[in-house]
Amino acid sequence: MARPSYKELLAENQQLRQRVTELEGQVRQLTAQVRELTTQLQEALRATKRQAAPFSKGPPKDKPNKPGRKAGDDYGPKAHRPLPEPTPDEIHDVPLPPRCPDCGGPVREDRIDPQFQVEIPRKPLVRQFDVHVGQCTACGRSIRPRHPLQTSQATGAAASQLGPDLQALIAIMKDKYGLSYGDIQGLLDDGFGISISRGGAAQVVQRAAQRSEPLYDRIGQIVRAGDTVYPDETGWKVGGWLQWLWVFVGEKAAYYVIRPSRGGDVLEEVLGRDYSGRMTHDGWAPYDGLEQAEHQQCVTHLLRRAKGLLERASRGAVRFPRAVQAFLLDALDLRDRRDVFSISPHGLAVAQGRLESRLKGLLGWRLSHEGNRKFRDHLARHADQILTFLYVWGLEASNWPAEQGIRPMVANRKVFGGNRTWAGAHAQEVLGSLFATCTQQARDSLKLLSNLIRATPRQRSAYLGHFLPGPAG
Repeated sequence: MARPSYKELLAENQQLRQRVTELEGQVRQLTAQVRELTTQLQEALRATKRQAAPFSKGPPKDKPNKPGRKAGDDYGPKAHRPLPEPTPDEIHDVPLPPRCPDCGGPVREDRIDPQFQVEIPRKPLVRQFDVHVGQCTACGRSIRPRHPLQTSQATGAAASQLGPDLQALIAIMKDKYGLSYGDIQGLLDDGFGISISRGGAAQVVQRAAQRSEPLYDRIGQIVRAGDTVYPDETGWKVGGWLQWLWVFVGEKAAYYVIRPSRGGDVLEEVLGRDYSGRMTHDGWAPYDGLEQAEHQQCVTHLLRRAKGLLERASRGAVRFPRAVQAFLLDALDLRDRRDVFSISPHGLAVAQGRLESRLKGLLGWRLSHEGNRKFRDHLARHADQILTFLYVWGLEASNWPAEQGIRPMVANRKVFGGNRTWAGAHAQEVLGSLFATCTQQARDSLKLLSNLIRATPRQRSAYLGHFLPGPAG
């Protein structure tokens, strides 16, 4: 084998030097990236050890906006507490002093200015029901009437009970506002002088959920039969084991389920494999299993993913996420123009076609950055689900209704960590669905739940039919 010449060795040496320079540049880039990721990991680990600390959005701004109302036109609507509508329960006269407290001169009355005050009732209301018990002289059947305010007909050892409004309030404090049973116990004792044990409060919540079971089933039927649904899921704990809390927000109701699975079996159970409505969701793969549904990928999630790539990328790797970000923002801007009728139908169709062409062009990019390639492949797999909201009126571009629906549950999870038993988890499903649906329909959840608690089974069925009409068909 012939030895290489001097020129060949010199050329090879030059190539090796160039390669070394390129590798050194990559090493510097990777070292900086490792340093940044190490810092983020250390911050995340420190954050997990101080759960009691307040949430932080980063360091304070150098020039923060002035707090409070803005002057001029930006002040916003001026409002004040409305005057109480019912007749006052108490009227206290505040007479003038006979003499001026400063100079001692006589005082003349000019007018009387009314002032109103709304106060909580510190003294609990105690009811006694004198139940007249008898017997039918014809058939011998025992007759025990029931007052509309009674929650059961139990007497003897169970003669002392909590009223329906109080039971409903306990359930609301636990499964809507996330108070622990210990907090409920202390609040009722300190605020109203009502004594209740933690176990007693837990039994009240279980009983309220049992009385609300038919309504829970009806809510599930309404969500399943609706034209549009916004699903989402998050981690949950039952007995210390990881489970999944799902929320399905429809146009008229919100439905929660807690299941061990995060897969398509839950979607089939709640919506059915043949669900053919519209749905906006994140990029979780099991949603694609509902093939007959009309899908919309959450644009907010896509924008968040593009922003994350921009924060980590360098040099030419920023071009693709920046182009996707601009494309999605232009699509949202077109949606806003369409909704206020500032664009003609022809102009809308032209703009939609241009966006479709831009999307097709983005999917044809040749990318070397691994994160960008994964993002492009995700967009390619769901290319027909990215601009659905531009063609379907009323369909949200993001799954914010589901995220808003799941937020109260996440706040509750931070307080008590989940449920100890599956019975408690089911009560959470039932009452969470009831409260979220009441909020969605602007209904009084305390009044509704109080009525359910004191109603007989027959009355409950009739009341539920009036409250939530059955799905069409």
